Amino acid sequence: MITAEQLHQLAESHGTPLFVIDHDELRNNYATFKKYLPRVQAYYAVKANPDPAIVKTLFDAGASFDVASLPEFMVVYDIIKDLPEQERQQWIWDKIIYANPIKADETLQELDRYKPLVTFDNREEISKIKEFAPHSGLALRLRVPNTGAMVELSSKFGAGPGEAVDLILEAEREGLTVEGLSFHVGSQTTNFENFVQAINLAAMIFREARERGYDKMFLLDIGGGFPAPYDPSVKPFSELAKRINAELDRLFPPEIEILAEPGRFMVATAGTAVSKIIGKAVRDGKLCYYIDDGVYHTFSGIIFDHCQYHMESFKEGPTQICTVFGPTCDALDVISMAEELPYNLERGDLLYSRNIGAYSGASSTWFNGFPPAKVVHVNR
Repeated sequence: MITAEQLHQLAESHGTPLFVIDHDELRNNYATFKKYLPRVQAYYAVKANPDPAIVKTLFDAGASFDVASLPEFMVVYDIIKDLPEQERQQWIWDKIIYANPIKADETLQELDRYKPLVTFDNREEISKIKEFAPHSGLALRLRVPNTGAMVELSSKFGAGPGEAVDLILEAEREGLTVEGLSFHVGSQTTNFENFVQAINLAAMIFREARERGYDKMFLLDIGGGFPAPYDPSVKPFSELAKRINAELDRLFPPEIEILAEPGRFMVATAGTAVSKIIGKAVRDGKLCYYIDDGVYHTFSGIIFDHCQYHMESFKEGPTQICTVFGPTCDALDVISMAEELPYNLERGDLLYSRNIGAYSGASSTWFNGFPPAKVVHVNR
């Protein structure tokens, strides 16, 4: 982990706001995932943070990739574009899943030339894939419990259990091949029972498909949702992995390929934001700090990801509950209404926030003309 002293030095050298990515932490997170889930191939969910340098580090570590838009696909493709054509195409087949169940016609037309694996969850999507991307392999996205997830997804995506095999057979009648199933238990899922229920549901669909004559499925994508350790209440990843491994080994024979789409788990702990206090005021008796980063920038996860990031001070001193505001002229730009910080901080002092690598800088804007934080990559 990058120390507070190193973060302060980087801020002095590069200025603020600063977004620091620790590539050793990326490699460690990938290694941890593989250690505890050895049967599962990790497809990094690029949407969590599409920075090309992050994608390259995970590529070098052995990761595959989950993309959900054509620009994300091209971030990955740029790494392999110089491979010989046959090797490049084989890599795309083996290492990329286009995991957005609903795709524009134009996107499918562009994807067809690359022939990736794509997800679907309804009849309309079968018709679209048949017309615009008939060379793609398919994975059926199932609707599964998202109980307790920080970001719920089941209301937006996923075929119901009762229609799943009908959709698989309909895709086959259209000349398409459904290669397996996928699901997503919801982002930052601390309720591990979601994974257990989803794996059991997928096994039931595999069994029903075989009973109805469809035996072409050979993969299961268990999605994302693997929680980042934002606070001590998050149970260790090893505990979740133990439950997943037990269900996979019990329900799916070794010839079934198992995929997963970790995004937050891979990148959250690798990112740290460093910001500067640009203003200080007391309002209704409460101390308020204004900093040069906010919810339209690195702290966008507060709005879009339902996440709360904690601020730390490089300076020590007696603390009190403060409000921390971002720099824009918008009342929405509130980082925290209850952050415990030293009350003797002054303009120019620095604050930092760890575990902010996922769904943060990925959503930064130029609102009010304020640019996103400068990104600094650290390879120790």
